[in-house]
Amino acid sequence: MCAAYGADESRNADRSEDIAVEVKIGVQHAPREIVLESGQSAEEVERAVADALAGKSQLLSLADEKGRKILVPADRIAYVELGEPAVRRVGFGAI
Repeated sequence: MCAAYGADESRNADRSEDIAVEVKIGVQHAPREIVLESGQSAEEVERAVADALAGKSQLLSLADEKGRKILVPADRIAYVELGEPAVRRVGFGAI
């Protein structure tokens, strides 16, 4: 292995930390789910959801990548889905 390869690995590791987490929140009696990309880690979002559902707060409060806050009453949360956002591919190429 060369030193440049190791440097590429560390750059890729830094990029994986910068990728936002996609969060889908189902709200009771609402026809559509709330979808956002949060700059928080999956563990931070999971902790916030767990705290809201445990009654430690009345609201689930999350911030998206653009700095907007999403507030959902904890007693109206139906489900929360966490995942990596889809990578947006740019350019032309064979599929």
